[in-house]
Amino acid sequence: MLDEALDGLALSPDSRVVDCTFGRGGHSRAILARLGPEGRLLALDRDLAATASVEALALQKDGRFSLLHASFGDLAHCVAEVGWTGCVSAILMDLGVSSPQLDEAERGFSFMQDGPLDMRMDTSRGVTAAEWLSEVSEAELARVLREYGEERFARRIAAAVIRQRREHPLMTTGSLVRLIEQTVPVRETHKHPATRSFQAIRIAVNAELDELIKAQKTIPALLAPGGRWVVISFHSLEDRLVKRFMRDQETGVRVDSRLPVQPVCNGVLTRIGKARSPGEAEIRLNPRARSAILRVAERTGKE
Repeated sequence: MLDEALDGLALSPDSRVVDCTFGRGGHSRAILARLGPEGRLLALDRDLAATASVEALALQKDGRFSLLHASFGDLAHCVAEVGWTGCVSAILMDLGVSSPQLDEAERGFSFMQDGPLDMRMDTSRGVTAAEWLSEVSEAELARVLREYGEERFARRIAAAVIRQRREHPLMTTGSLVRLIEQTVPVRETHKHPATRSFQAIRIAVNAELDELIKAQKTIPALLAPGGRWVVISFHSLEDRLVKRFMRDQETGVRVDSRLPVQPVCNGVLTRIGKARSPGEAEIRLNPRARSAILRVAERTGKE
């Protein structure tokens, strides 16, 4: 949703922009093309493969561009480091896993390829999915599968994982896929039985929802009045968090309706337009975009 994201950002030649998920630089390149000599772009990515990529090295020759190895949960700190707090023109968040991460079997994100059961977006820290599955309790695993993957056979899969690890730990994506295939009794049309479980485990291993909650709380303080926040999410859990936060920030302080005098609403964000989805042409070119939802909010002048 490149065109929709750029429209939502409403860039000026001198904008100060933050791309919270650099990936392989598609959004960053398009943003820089719209900035003039005075414009600046700060990009973040928690994936070392992204920050060391050929695309990243090429863009760092542009004096308007900076790239940091950081999660968007560290957004406020990174913006403060460059002195932009309160004067950012636009912030873009492209959530979820990137295509390079899915395409590289050794990263462990894909249930379509056999590889190490890793799933870490930042391979320099944290526990792998294999390590997490070797320690997590049956109840917690069932909760994660149910809440993060919306998996209706969560308890059945969790019990199967615990039984399996008593005999032999799950170390590869292939072994986990086979276990799920043998455990799930009903197949959904056009959906692999491991889809929901892989999503849930990845979210848990990377604390993705916690990172999003932490980051979005800082958005109003980072944006300048009139600054835009654009979010592209790929599943309902992310989109629900973003939608509710934008709504609450727009509504402002809620007071007791029984009070005789109502204070003026102090909402600091205004939602711009309705949620947008990719068109049929983009989905044909990139089927992974089919679940994307884009939302835009703008910073008001209120405190």
